[in-house]
Amino acid sequence: MHRLRQLHRGTTIGLVRDVDEAPECGVARFLVLLDGPWATLIVRELLHGPLRFTQIRDRLPGISAHTLTNRLRQFERNGLVTRTAYAEIPPRVVYELTEVGGQLRTVLDAMNSWALSVPPVSSSVPEDRASPRI
Repeated sequence: MHRLRQLHRGTTIGLVRDVDEAPECGVARFLVLLDGPWATLIVRELLHGPLRFTQIRDRLPGISAHTLTNRLRQFERNGLVTRTAYAEIPPRVVYELTEVGGQLRTVLDAMNSWALSVPPVSSSVPEDRASPRI
């Protein structure tokens, strides 16, 4: 069952169940695909190559296992990430961006460039989040 998300579209609010029902506006569709906190940071980490769950979690201090699990499942449903489970003891699961997910590199690079071009703002951003790792 998909969690309902609200999207602001002008003065009306629409409910979207999944990417197939996403709006035609590219920006709004992007926000549906990368819904919620941590989403872009998870993608940022996966841009460096396949990672196990604990590796992703360790690279994102403060993210809960619950949130990471939900975001990875959402990405898998929407075709951005593949999940490969290896029949080993202990079991090993690896997450990797799909070709479509990998195309987000240009988006994150553009976001990074833009953010670095803007005059500095107050130091309310925690130090470990302030430096880009793209």
